[in-house]
Amino acid sequence: MDVVFRVPSWSERWVLEDGVTMPETSEHRLTCELLEMILRAWIARTARDAAVYANLALRWDEEHPAVGVDPDVCLVDPTPPDARLRSLRTWEPGHTAPRVAVEVVSRDTAEKDYLEGPAKYAASGTRELWVFDPERRGRGALGPSVLQVWRRMDDGAFRRVFAGDAPAYSEALGAWLVATDDGTRLRLADDEAGERRWLTGEEAARAQAQADRERADALAERIAALEAQLNASDALPRGPSPAR
Repeated sequence: MDVVFRVPSWSERWVLEDGVTMPETSEHRLTCELLEMILRAWIARTARDAAVYANLALRWDEEHPAVGVDPDVCLVDPTPPDARLRSLRTWEPGHTAPRVAVEVVSRDTAEKDYLEGPAKYAASGTRELWVFDPERRGRGALGPSVLQVWRRMDDGAFRRVFAGDAPAYSEALGAWLVATDDGTRLRLADDEAGERRWLTGEEAARAQAQADRERADALAERIAALEAQLNASDALPRGPSPAR
């Protein structure tokens, strides 16, 4: 079903109080933390001027500054002047709407993430929204789907371009969104099959260490083989010396 949001810039229902966050289950937090680590590693790997935030208040209407939304994870590009900010106010210099915002649906947030979330992100100027619902808790016309991808179009409309089981393509990052760990985690990959996954910094370090060990082992085996060949050559009987 094609869904496009053109919404007002604010609603009284969208008032967001600073410092107030919904309680999270351990599974919810682990899913969010994995995405945070993957995105931070991508920033480091590509040397981008960007930052990743969790539960950062996003506000976009200067006339109604209490209106906002707090994405579970968001990628802001470029980095705001104060990287330690508590809220992103898009009317302030250097504050831009997220390139990507992520909502991980939980029991207590299903209605908000499915019904109000896309409208808020449409109003905020967010470029792309991912709604990940591994337990299919969403209800109503927009759900449930394991994954939804919403994208801002050239005409400014906020369109749902994907709804279903992963994988799905993220135009904002040029990568595929894939579900892993029996569908409980959302990761990024260079290919639709998810074989070339983006790694966290720790995973990349482990992979590099493993590659270094394998190269060292291969070199040691090659040296041992050459030494064995030399020893075998030295052990061969030598013919008589030529007569003088």
